[in-house]
Amino acid sequence: MSGTPDEDELEELRRQKMEQLQEQAGQQQNEEAQEAAQQQADAQKQAILRQYLTDDARKRLNTVKMSKQQFGEQVERQVVALAQSGRIQGKIDDAQMKKLLKELQPEKKSFDIQRR
Repeated sequence: MSGTPDEDELEELRRQKMEQLQEQAGQQQNEEAQEAAQQQADAQKQAILRQYLTDDARKRLNTVKMSKQQFGEQVERQVVALAQSGRIQGKIDDAQMKKLLKELQPEKKSFDIQRR
């Protein structure tokens, strides 16, 4: 770098810009890899649910998931965990899904309001 100070500054700015662009490209690839891994995990979860749930049980779970998304996802994770641990024999039907939903549902708090 035997140039004028302006050329040296320009070269330094080019180097910094190049590093910045490379860093942005690396972040974008990382985000794409994470998104692909998430899609693969979702596909695997759906395959397990199709394998271990009857159509009626899947419909019930989807209905629950539409109204209470977090609870529905919790139930899905529970079913997948049971399936992966080998604790499910056959398929879960609608009656068993109702029972599972009832077991996993948090206790409702009731308020007894008395007026004086």
